[in-house]
Amino acid sequence: MPSRLRVDAVLVQAVIAGALSFAHLHDLAAAAGQDGWKAWAYPISVDLLLVAAWRRLRNDGPSRLAWCWFLIALCASLGANVATAGFLDLAHPPAWLRFGIAGWPALAFLGGTLLAHSAADPAPIPPAPAAQPDPEPSPEPEPEPEPVGAVEEAPALPTAEPAPVPAPVEPAPAPAPPVPAALVDHARKVADDHHARTGHRIDTGTLRARLGVPAPMADAIAAQIN
Repeated sequence: MPSRLRVDAVLVQAVIAGALSFAHLHDLAAAAGQDGWKAWAYPISVDLLLVAAWRRLRNDGPSRLAWCWFLIALCASLGANVATAGFLDLAHPPAWLRFGIAGWPALAFLGGTLLAHSAADPAPIPPAPAAQPDPEPSPEPEPEPEPVGAVEEAPALPTAEPAPVPAPVEPAPAPAPPVPAALVDHARKVADDHHARTGHRIDTGTLRARLGVPAPMADAIAAQIN
């Protein structure tokens, strides 16, 4: 029961608001020089255009065409309500008001025709689904190894013979140092003295020690006195 009372109250409110708006549009059209049935046709034209645009919005969804004519009809209805509240001298209406009232039928006819016969805005095309990545190829099975016996042995490569190693070159003997004759005579006396005392010939080491000469010179002296 409360729901029914609420719906009825809304309908009553809508009827009252529609009647007032209808009367204001009629009075404005009559003040602009539209007398007789023409003054009553203006509010019907405005309200029907408003209802047609709203129905287009509800059935086909929001569109620029429906919103454009809905706002035009709403401004015409709202402007008539405000104009009849004493803001304009309806006994002497301005020229722009008479111009707008006279051009409204053609404007309303254009809006009603477009709303009735134009196609609705195409629905947005949903984006294409993202391409699924290709599945990774399964790894190929590895080939089985061949048996060891089936593998042919590679022929042995010939080994290179080693190059002959050159024999080491012996250094040439150093030349005997020159020995003075006086030193040879002195060495001979030392050798004779050594032989007289020991009964043996003097060796190179003893000769070198007695004379105090280097080994090469001692060898050269020993070769001359022996």
